[in-house]
Amino acid sequence: MISIFDIFKIGIGPSSSHTVGPMKAGKIFSDELIALGHINNTSRVVVDVYGSLSLTGKGHHTDLAIIMGLAGNLPDSVNIDAIPILSVMSKARAS
Repeated sequence: MISIFDIFKIGIGPSSSHTVGPMKAGKIFSDELIALGHINNTSRVVVDVYGSLSLTGKGHHTDLAIIMGLAGNLPDSVNIDAIPILSVMSKARAS
């Protein structure tokens, strides 16, 4: 029997197509920094997005998804209660 989770992907919205991939990419990048021993030497990460992600990024929360991924979260296990906190922290650091 096929599960609903085999058909659909779990992700945060409003557009999971603009959050699932970027969050996974952020997590993979963060994991690589850790695996290669570069995490302690990293003080800043600059992310460029292209295509539809660049056109709708803030409106669809692609930026937050990337930050959540860089913080070690995955779409199917992210603590959604932590999203507003990370959003405020990232904006404070950017200014």
